[in-house]
Amino acid sequence: MLFVLNSALLGTGLAMDAFSVSLANGLRESFMSRKRMCTIAGVFSLFQWAMPMIGWICVHTLVSFFTEFEKAVPWIALVLLLFIGGKMILEGIGNKDADKPQSGTGAATILVQGVATSIDALSVGFTIAEYGLLMAFTASVIIGAVTFVICFAGLVLGKRFGTKLAGKASILGGVILIGIGIEIFVKGMLA
Repeated sequence: MLFVLNSALLGTGLAMDAFSVSLANGLRESFMSRKRMCTIAGVFSLFQWAMPMIGWICVHTLVSFFTEFEKAVPWIALVLLLFIGGKMILEGIGNKDADKPQSGTGAATILVQGVATSIDALSVGFTIAEYGLLMAFTASVIIGAVTFVICFAGLVLGKRFGTKLAGKASILGGVILIGIGIEIFVKGMLA
């Protein structure tokens, strides 16, 4: 039971960045369908599931390579989120129909967001390194499930407020993404 609780808490902590990005996506696309919301939350949860497993595999196979790569994680997240956030801000500023909701976020952008918000979860592979394969897999599944629920909630909240904010939501969403990128970078550099 403690294992499940620890995995769920770990998933909650890891999902906060993905929650914020989901909120921004919901703000941007206020008329998002339930199917699309499940797809976006699913992409984020897939990456949050995969990254700890990749980290676990690296610990058990490529430890020296992963240690060097870990130093680049804050930089990668910063660049990806600055790019996506900046693009959203520019689209929001250039939006002549400020009272209309923005069009949907593309599949490539959702994938980049998934990577950017979950790349720090690679280091979780180090914390679960003492687990066997089945326990590591189970912990990752729990992390992914928690992420799905949290991201879905973020999309719902974003949609609700996005309707009220309409065209300005893209600017707010971009600012949120840039803030998350800076936060990941600062935490990574101080760690």
